[in-house]
Amino acid sequence: MTKMVLSAAHLLLAQATAPAAAPVPAAPGQSQAMGFLIPVLFAAAFYFLLIAPQAKKKKEHDKMLAALQAGDEIVTTGGLFGVIASVKDDRFVVRIADNTKVELGKAFVHAVIKAAGDKK
Repeated sequence: MTKMVLSAAHLLLAQATAPAAAPVPAAPGQSQAMGFLIPVLFAAAFYFLLIAPQAKKKKEHDKMLAALQAGDEIVTTGGLFGVIASVKDDRFVVRIADNTKVELGKAFVHAVIKAAGDKK
């Protein structure tokens, strides 16, 4: 009988203690909005940090290529310095030394050192 009384006392004591506080439920749709918002923020950051600057750089390079003409001093992506002898549709003829000309694809021009009309 004492066991039964102790068991009943334990049962009453267990029921008397306050249950742990339950987490406050989120407002309806709030967790779904956060689940949608995080990938959108990552995509926006990816675009503004990687894609947009690269597109701007490509646009500037294409503009520089369109402005090149015979007499411009250039440097290639391979590190060769030369002067454009003539311009063809898809390539440049570049003089890299006396009596040495090479044909170079337009995409392989890295930068203009001196334009043909510059005095410097």
